[in-house]
Amino acid sequence: MQNKSALYLLIAANAVSGFAQGISMLAIPWYFSDILHASSTFGIIYGAATFLTLFWGLYVGTLVDRYPRKNIFLLITLSGALIIGTIAISGFQYGTLPTSLVGIVFCVTMFIYNVHYPTLYAFGQEITEKKNYGKINSIIEIQGQSTSVLSGAFAAILITGVNQEFLANLGLDEIFRFNIQPWELHEIFLMDAFTYVLAFILILMIKYNPIQEKKVDIGSIFKRLKQGATFLKEVPLIFHFGVGSFAIFAMLLLHVHQLMPIYISNHLHASSAVYAGSEMLYALGALSAGIGIRWIFKNTNTIKAIIIMMIVSIVAFQLTAFSKSALLLMFVCFVLGLTNAGTRVLRITYLFNHIPNHLIGRTGSVFQTINIMIRFAFISLFSLTFFAKDANITWAYFIGGLFILVSAFPLIIYYKKLINLKPME
Repeated sequence: MQNKSALYLLIAANAVSGFAQGISMLAIPWYFSDILHASSTFGIIYGAATFLTLFWGLYVGTLVDRYPRKNIFLLITLSGALIIGTIAISGFQYGTLPTSLVGIVFCVTMFIYNVHYPTLYAFGQEITEKKNYGKINSIIEIQGQSTSVLSGAFAAILITGVNQEFLANLGLDEIFRFNIQPWELHEIFLMDAFTYVLAFILILMIKYNPIQEKKVDIGSIFKRLKQGATFLKEVPLIFHFGVGSFAIFAMLLLHVHQLMPIYISNHLHASSAVYAGSEMLYALGALSAGIGIRWIFKNTNTIKAIIIMMIVSIVAFQLTAFSKSALLLMFVCFVLGLTNAGTRVLRITYLFNHIPNHLIGRTGSVFQTINIMIRFAFISLFSLTFFAKDANITWAYFIGGLFILVSAFPLIIYYKKLINLKPME
């Protein structure tokens, strides 16, 4: 495999920035739901950020295809360090952070996320031989979810702290005797900023030789976006596949950032330990998918495998809607981690094999834009006060399961055509 050292540095940078980023993205929704009791306020912030990424996401694909992917990484890590670091320092200066600044950190992280992953996968495709696409996607997934496991564990510690009661619940009170005070949000944000700095340094060290020379299009943004849409219009099967297979990811983001904090607080009446623990099990499920999904479905084609995982996800959402068990929620999170990450590995590999590298960003923008519009609609719906009352949040999970079911139809209808679609040369 060529460019091994470049890939290792890229994965390392992704790990360190993703670690603290994961803790921040766990801490902020819980802060609004359990500390401020302002789930609707967070829903508005999340909806606004998602709506803005609709326009941002359109532009991101053209950036990924137009400029060197390494330079894009350098820019977003530096921006994250400066913005989040400045907000963290203001928290130390004034002793607390206003709600507006906490919301800004969440929005900035979302914007960076929407640039980061399209760039990461396009960069990986650019410096990897075609025969290794599946392997590299699995490695990226394994690394990303290993980081999520660690960030989930640290989130539980940093959000709730550790005392003897906490250790007793784990059966470790006779072995360990120590206390860790919960961290303030600005302390978590400062750690987040430092990891962006470290990621910037690692990316700066990357040296590579592209496997294929990138075709740079210097036309207008509108023209480049049109080219991505035109490609999908010419190959509609890719469009149907890309939109339909994105459904688990859309509902998963809503589950993690908007629904689960309310579900745990209002329906289960449980603590943040259940929230962080559920996140850890989700990450373990995703890690398992990264390690074994290609082996599990080695005798199954990609389309059938994705349909199976969509059906499993539907069942998981309905179980959540019709139960009241913290243990079952954790199990469901493990299953959703497995199905979402497994679908992503297979989905991206399929797209890599059927979309040229110089168009991967622009076609990704089309899929991302549709996905953002769907998420914005659901965020707006689930931000209604109805879902924040009593146990009404369970209806959101019921609706989410139905949406995945509807999204599976195009893959089922065009099943034979999708499996017979020839990869690009």
